[in-house]
Amino acid sequence: MHHYPDLKLFIGGAWKTADGEPVLNPADDSVLGTVPHATRADLDGALAAAQNGFKAWSRLAPAQRAETLGKAAQILRSRADDLAVVMTLEQGKPVAQARQEVMRTADMIEWEAQEGRRLYGRVIPSEPGMRHTVLRQPIGVVAAFSPWNFPTASPGRKVAAALSAGCSIILKASEETPASAFELVRAFEEAGVPAGVVNLVFGNPAEISEYLIPHPTIRVITLTGSVAVGKRLTALAGEYMKPAIMELGGHAPVIVCDDVDAVASGTLAALGKSRNAGQVCTSPTRFYVEDAVYEPFIAAMAEKAMSLKVGNGLDPDTDIGPLANARRVAAIEELVADARQKGARLLAGGERLGTKGNFYPLTVLADVPDDARAMREEPFGPLALVSRVRSIDEAIEKANSLPFGLAGYGFTNSARKANQLYEELEVGNLAINHFVPSIPETPFGGVKDSGIGREGGEEGLHGYTVVKNISHLMS
Repeated sequence: MHHYPDLKLFIGGAWKTADGEPVLNPADDSVLGTVPHATRADLDGALAAAQNGFKAWSRLAPAQRAETLGKAAQILRSRADDLAVVMTLEQGKPVAQARQEVMRTADMIEWEAQEGRRLYGRVIPSEPGMRHTVLRQPIGVVAAFSPWNFPTASPGRKVAAALSAGCSIILKASEETPASAFELVRAFEEAGVPAGVVNLVFGNPAEISEYLIPHPTIRVITLTGSVAVGKRLTALAGEYMKPAIMELGGHAPVIVCDDVDAVASGTLAALGKSRNAGQVCTSPTRFYVEDAVYEPFIAAMAEKAMSLKVGNGLDPDTDIGPLANARRVAAIEELVADARQKGARLLAGGERLGTKGNFYPLTVLADVPDDARAMREEPFGPLALVSRVRSIDEAIEKANSLPFGLAGYGFTNSARKANQLYEELEVGNLAINHFVPSIPETPFGGVKDSGIGREGGEEGLHGYTVVKNISHLMS
């Protein structure tokens, strides 16, 4: 029996119990524990604590803040094996991927911590006796909303960036994967973050967001989530003249040109699509493959897909764990049925595995028509959609036809074609010849309906600051 923590809220430096709802294991539907739901009084307590925490934390030297965040990263690394098991229990991903996520979260925290020491202002040249100075100052209390698919990395990057900039934060993490956020916040607590600087709540997402966002204590909102929710929260933030950082859904295109090794690319594509069972906002999904390499590409992709083992994420031999909940299974089933009815060819997968747990194999569909629902709606699951194209121009036109623009991928050995992808593909993150669209040092975010603002990179910290211009006449 693996240990699952006794979950609590974290408000003003204290852990607090509350009534809530069960947390289910997606592998077998068993109850892992209970996620507490914050009351209105709990939210008021978190708001007051965050305001007080901001006053103290924002006055600390950046080097002091960086040292504390560095300790939190070290704590996470020291517990990576245990935290990975907790994450797999509640989210389902293979434990090796969960451990990688914990280690990546520690990397992000360390990078953000040190970048907070480089939030430089500038002095603008002017006439004698006049000095114009531009400062970047922490914006204030942050309301952060994080998802279930990367339950440590997503909240970890938000907390780290906010704290590195000198802000305090109220984190509303996912109720489906609460223990990962719980352990993340516990690491910050044990690292010595002062009371009120980090607060953790769970509950009804709509009720919490509709209470926190309008509150005058909150100065900026950040969400990783669906386009629909992002638009609602952005509209609410705009009503109260508050900035928002929105990392929203995607439907990532992959353009495979005719100058690549089709078999190697198809095999790599199956592995890239299988990560976290396709439950990734940057997951490669729409594959536009030039005619000359189409057949060997889909054959290699299907062969690799069928070789991947689906099972409990705690089994070290598992390649694809269960989907996070039964809703995802039902959604994939509907999309596959619709695509096949419209003429798509099933090459691998296509049916739910068993009746217990949320297991679904990597499914490869070829010759998928543009009017299939899956080509317009983000599947957010292990579904790869492959279509034949005559040229890179046709592929780019199809790739840009949707309102999404988070990540895109290209496979080519041609400098000319790579440059065309750089210039013409409408995405915030583009990876050429691999499937890792961002690292801690690089900015991450989308265009069009896929969001506004950036996380990561030096740009990611800017969203948690305000710019103050000072004009000083010294006479």
